[in-house]
Parts: sequence; structure tokens; C-alpha cells
Amino acid sequence: MKWPFLSMARRLERLAPPARFPVDMVLDTDTYNEVDDQFALCYSLLSPDRVNLRAVYAAPYLNNRSVSPEDGMLKSYDEIVRLLGKAGAKADGLVFRGSRNYLRDENTPVESEAARDLIARAMARPDDKPLYVAAIACITDVASALLMEPELVNKIVVVWLAGHEFSWPDTREFNMMQDNAASRVVLDSGVPLVLVPCMGVASHMLSTVYELDACIGGKNALCDALCELFKAYSGDHYGWAKEIWDISAVAWVMHPEWAPTELVPAPWLSTADRYSFDNSRHLIRVVRRLDRTRIFRDMFTRLSDAENIIKTMR
Repeated sequence: MKWPFLSMARRLERLAPPARFPVDMVLDTDTYNEVDDQFALCYSLLSPDRVNLRAVYAAPYLNNRSVSPEDGMLKSYDEIVRLLGKAGAKADGLVFRGSRNYLRDENTPVESEAARDLIARAMARPDDKPLYVAAIACITDVASALLMEPELVNKIVVVWLAGHEFSWPDTREFNMMQDNAASRVVLDSGVPLVLVPCMGVASHMLSTVYELDACIGGKNALCDALCELFKAYSGDHYGWAKEIWDISAVAWVMHPEWAPTELVPAPWLSTADRYSFDNSRHLIRVVRRLDRTRIFRDMFTRLSDAENIIKTMR
């Protein structure tokens, strides 16, 4: 695949943190996979002063909560619709089904509503207003869209929670390794990319049953639904904390000052689940630290005021 060329000036412009708000954003999420995607979805929806959430894409996944990538995607679609209902928001025209399988190679896209919507939505935008794609799942939908329409490289900025901090001994992380071919497409395409590593960076984005009960319990139907989901994820809550790291990608778009970054050459992703490095590669932005306190306080405040926020959006 011959990808469009971005000049260094254009790349640096695209990789600069957002300066004017709200920005237009779509969210690609495997929402039924765990419990952190639900928080990221609600955080995005309840932040109209920082992001215009234009679309939500249900991404595929395969683990003990699905029997196939397609099953995971369809369960995620239903979960997105359910949560939007709890928030009093409409799903019509906002939620799209994603890929029903993974890429079979680095040249063959997977057709989906999500990939087609991303192409149509991004290609219709002015050149000076890129669409932000917050990706908190395997990157199949985004990679497929890039393969279908390579000019997306000039139209979007991808913010992806995936992999681990570069000094980590491997890249065996759920989002990155489910679809190795799609991961390589995104890393090699030259699309402006902000990478949020999991272990070593987002891994301290933890919460507990006790914190959620204290901060958002009983505030409204949406908060109660999130608390119930969180509690059901583990039968033993004593001393237990769970990563809510998917909110990290959304947080960088909304408050990049809470997620300091560094410009580095894009790593190669090998089939051996390792990064390789080449200083001649195109630049990406990598998050190095997350201000856990500010991010969680902001999210809890918005969740607690969900009913009023939704009313202002109607």
C-alpha cells in the first residue's frame, strides 16, 4: 500500500494537542468486553463543552465474554444502545456496527457500517479540521477505513489506547494483539497517531467499588448502572481495584494538559509481539503520564450531573 505523504509541518500540526474546544470526535469501542469502555463512552457523551461526539462504533473482540469477533461486536453495539438509553440519549444515527472479523492481511479491509461512516464523515471535513478518532479497542474498524480510503491519513487524528510503554518486554496487550495486521496498518500508514500505552502509563487508572459508591452511587440511573456493572465484574471486592484505563484516550482529547506526551518515531510491530525502533520513521505522539486525580474528578463530576447535561444537549 502506498500511503499519502504528510509533510513534517502538517504532521506536527496534526499531532499538536487540541487548542480549541469542542472538537469533533468519534469513539471506536468494544463496549461489552469489560467495564472501562462504558465509562469512556459516558465520559465522552457528557463532555459537550470539550467534544462533539459525532458517532460511536462497535468494535469486534474475542474472549470469554464472546464466542466470535462478530458476537463481541454485536454485544458491544447492544451495550452502547443500552447505556445511551440509561443516559436519556438517542442512539439513532449515532451508533454503528463495526467489523464482523479481523483483517486477514495488511491489504484487505473488512467491510462495515463503522468503516464506511468514518470515511464519509472524515472526507467531508475541511482540510484544516481533522476528525479525532478515539479508539479503545482493537483497531480493525480504523485500519479497514484507511485501507478503503487512504486519503483518511490527511483527514483524521487517531488516539489509540493500545500496547505497553516502550520499555515493556512485549506488546501483548488485548487491543493491539487481537488484530496484529490492523495494528501494523495503523502504525505504518503514517496517519497522525497519539498512542496511549497501557502497562506503564494507563495502568494506574484504577478505581474501586468503594470509590464509585462514594463518588457517583445513587446520583442518577446512569451512575447506578455503571456501579452495578463494576460490582458485577468481580465477586470479591475486598482490596480489589479495576483498571478504567479506556478513559485515558478520551481524556487526552478533552484535556491534553492532563496527559503529557512526547513526539517519537513510530515503532515497528513485529509478528513476535515486540516493538522494533527506527529513527527514520514518521513521528507519532506518545502519552508518558496521566493525571489520574484530575481525570477521575472530572469524569465523576460529569456523571453525577448527567441528567442536567443531557437536557442541555436536546
